[in-house]
Amino acid sequence: MTSLAFTLNGKAVELDVDPGTPLLWVIRDELAMTGTKFGCGMGLCGACTVHLNGNPIRSCSFPVQGAVGQAITTIEGLVDEQGGLHPVQEAWIEHNVPQCGYCQSGQIMSAVALLESNPQPSDADIDAAMSGNICRCGTYSKIRAAIHAAAAGVQHYDPQANNAEVAS
Repeated sequence: MTSLAFTLNGKAVELDVDPGTPLLWVIRDELAMTGTKFGCGMGLCGACTVHLNGNPIRSCSFPVQGAVGQAITTIEGLVDEQGGLHPVQEAWIEHNVPQCGYCQSGQIMSAVALLESNPQPSDADIDAAMSGNICRCGTYSKIRAAIHAAAAGVQHYDPQANNAEVAS
């Protein structure tokens, strides 16, 4: 075991784990953050998507040693300090996106990363950015509609701020 330190959802974390352990299992089993899901175990379905320094990664195939000194954000880290949902999460609810819901945390994390890099994506941009996230229920048109709806609200969102500013 090795002592590893990184930031998780804005808070410093240090723990003793095997450095080759997939980040997903450290997040779920060691840190009790169960919003990130296990899907395929090979980084192909997107259910385990988290952010590494703002970029979406597949945590099931990413060794925790790669997170050392980095900032990791999970679905739990999207809420602001007052417990308010991220604009993408709000849009997911408004558009009734989930059916079974299993893939949704990964879908949301990919959508958030897309909107942070491209605040006004086209349908083609959305399809390209979300292509690595599989939804067995086939809610892709609802996902696209929710991303478009959230686009304006994401531009100034900062979940770590005391008064997260969300454009309306």
